[in-house]
Amino acid sequence: MAAAAPLRTSLINLAETLLTAAAGGILFNMAGFPAGWLAGAMVFAATAALAGRPIYVAQPLARACFIALGISIGSVATPETVAGMATWPLSVVIVCVAMGVVTLGVVAYLKRVHGWDTQTAVFAGTPGGLSQVMALAAEYGCDLRAVGIVQSLRVIILAVCVPGFLALFGLAGPARMPPGSLTIAQAPGELALLVTSCVASAVGLLRLGFPGGLIFGPLVVSAVLHGGGFVHITLPQWFANMAVIGLGAVAGSRFTGTPFRVVLHYVGAGVGAFAVALVIAAAAALFASYFLSLRISDLVVAYAPGSVDAMMILSLALHLDPVFVGAHHLARVITVTLALPLIVRYTEPPAARKTKSGRPVLPHGDGLDD
Repeated sequence: MAAAAPLRTSLINLAETLLTAAAGGILFNMAGFPAGWLAGAMVFAATAALAGRPIYVAQPLARACFIALGISIGSVATPETVAGMATWPLSVVIVCVAMGVVTLGVVAYLKRVHGWDTQTAVFAGTPGGLSQVMALAAEYGCDLRAVGIVQSLRVIILAVCVPGFLALFGLAGPARMPPGSLTIAQAPGELALLVTSCVASAVGLLRLGFPGGLIFGPLVVSAVLHGGGFVHITLPQWFANMAVIGLGAVAGSRFTGTPFRVVLHYVGAGVGAFAVALVIAAAAALFASYFLSLRISDLVVAYAPGSVDAMMILSLALHLDPVFVGAHHLARVITVTLALPLIVRYTEPPAARKTKSGRPVLPHGDGLDD
């Protein structure tokens, strides 16, 4: 009976955490908030944690969320976007170089102006998918409060400001709905292939102690299967939303005991980091527009260092070229996916690089380590 009490308490805390995060995600999404599922879950979970509630996500559930997110992020690849990477090689190279410069610029800003450590600054300054960066930051025990606020502000500001900018200058067309995809009932074999191969890759990389393997493996496998045209099915939207809510709850739990002045400091750092990233990305877009004779409206969305899903939705909603935008953001995601684990390993303090089992040490006790 004594052992059952802690288990029951943990289950109650977990249920409260997920319900709180889900409420935030649902409300933010209904309000049309950019990246609403993740932002809402993070805000509600963080607010509850600041109020002293026992916000908690079990390790197996957190890992399952990472795998599901990897599959979802990789599904952005299509044969058209992969072919598009070869259609505009110079522009794709420019965007990849620009994102590298953005990362260096933001990292330098956060270190010099706000005194952040290198590894946390790298996670906050990397213009990759928010879910991917947050998952890897959680695995390495970085300050998810800092990373989450800086990354979320970037995504939110871009998703709000880019449509307004294009509409103001008459560069966007009327909205249109994105095309649909196969359902599970139409292709159960593809779903089995996708899930089985992605889970196997995640488990394999986890056993090898690969940095971010739980999300990196499924992401790469999913991208190869979708980009090669081997599968045409994606995880149901509701399932992907549940995974995002789980990640938001993990991030929100890191706000426990955080003073309000610290939150304000993170917001200031996020606004400054966004300004640095915006200047560099805008310069790259203007450079590409001038020398490659490409449409500035397509370049603005293609070069914007926002989340892939948000930028793809904007390209469809604003009647831009989704293949062009998708190819550039796919190239950015691939570059970040390949480079980020290596950069993180290089910038990790030597004393914390590995445990005896070969896996990273998580000093903050997220419950994500073994």
